[in-house]
Amino acid sequence: MDFRPILHVIGVLLSILAASMMLPMLIDLYDHSDDWKVFGFCIVITAFFGGALLLSNSGQGSNLSIRQAFMLTVLSWISICAFGALPFRLSELEMSYTDAFFEAMSGITTTGATVIVGLENAPRGILLWRGILNFLGGLGFIVMAMSVLPILKVGGMRLFRTESSEREKALPRAAHFASSIAFIYIGLAMICALCFMLSGLGLMDSLVHAMAAIATGGFSNYDSSFGAEGPISGPLSKITAIVFMLIGGMPFILYIKAFRGNATPLLRDTQVRWFITVVLTSALALTAYLVIERNIGFLDALLRALFNVTSIITSTGFVSEDYSLWGSFAVSLFFFLAFIGGCSGSTSGGIKIFRFQVLFAVMNVQIKRLLHPHGVFIPHYNGRPIPKDVPLSVMGFFFVYILTFSVGAIGVSLTGQDFLTSVSAVIACLSNVGPGLGSIVGPAGTFAPLSDVAKWILSACMLIGRLELFTILVMLSPHFWRR
Repeated sequence: MDFRPILHVIGVLLSILAASMMLPMLIDLYDHSDDWKVFGFCIVITAFFGGALLLSNSGQGSNLSIRQAFMLTVLSWISICAFGALPFRLSELEMSYTDAFFEAMSGITTTGATVIVGLENAPRGILLWRGILNFLGGLGFIVMAMSVLPILKVGGMRLFRTESSEREKALPRAAHFASSIAFIYIGLAMICALCFMLSGLGLMDSLVHAMAAIATGGFSNYDSSFGAEGPISGPLSKITAIVFMLIGGMPFILYIKAFRGNATPLLRDTQVRWFITVVLTSALALTAYLVIERNIGFLDALLRALFNVTSIITSTGFVSEDYSLWGSFAVSLFFFLAFIGGCSGSTSGGIKIFRFQVLFAVMNVQIKRLLHPHGVFIPHYNGRPIPKDVPLSVMGFFFVYILTFSVGAIGVSLTGQDFLTSVSAVIACLSNVGPGLGSIVGPAGTFAPLSDVAKWILSACMLIGRLELFTILVMLSPHFWRR
């Protein structure tokens, strides 16, 4: 395999990462924090390796083979996490590299799980760096999900290659697609930050939470997230977060079309309709439960339910309180919502809504065939026939997802964790949700008490889940390495 084009792209990405460290360095310099030197050193190291890879592999062709595309996708995310962990490792927080890598992986995969305790007292440069990692990870995943995964046919993503066919000419070039996505993405983040400021949050809190909301990343500047004292726990800030978490959980390609004057696909897309239906149904069911079982007022219960349901299903990971104390129904609901996830082409993790739609369409056709054995029935998605290989790919994705979840949960349990902690931690990381359940990794806890082995297992789960499983698992096949 020719690694030169791969190393060239990784060099570009590391150079962008180095440039992104400038703002946290300036913030720490303004605050007279010694961590500005840490960011300065990390900029030099990251820029050196990025520039070396960029210059030594310049002039390589942009056309990649399938194997090179798989390799590039995996190595680029690992490289960014490895260098993105350096500020955490060298800062005054004095984190081990295991904790630093876990934090960076959680940020760049927009998971939101953290090992840092006492965020209120952390340097502002580190807090901003966490938000930037969320922001870069969300943007990178959208571009990857709509430009690379459909070509690789990962987990039924070929469906979206069909929707972006040459006949439709939505965005014929990946580079043009990336620039268009970045324009919309940055614009939405700026609007979100402005709304947070209007709700009473300061500039730093507004920036970090806006980047985390639009990226559905979940990193907050407070240990209690939206349950902390002050304006962040107010209804206006929560409503702002709900709106932009929902925006982050829907396909960004539809925002581009709406920006160009065609909002019809956003209103008619069946994936968006299913997504909104699941959110509203779950929120209303949980609201009724809180009103009846917990004697909470309707409007208060509705805001609590809608905020936390939206946060979990979009895999954002913001919390307003310890919902694991709400009872078994709430815990069970959140556990299963973590599997579902948002829409394909969004920043959300999880299995994704469209795969449930494909399975539902296949199930509906099977029922019709049982009733009418001689009939001809074809499953459809968004009004179009589903290609024959897509249902098989989706079913394979479900199987591998459950298998990976089971292996990960067993691995974490072998480190000495109880069943609830092991199971919820793995699903929280595999679906890139963030908080799990229970007293350790639940909404009121962190992942800090876990052993280093458990953290490496969960870091792997975050990466596998973010890259749609098969992107990494295919590299474990001996056939991948044969000529």
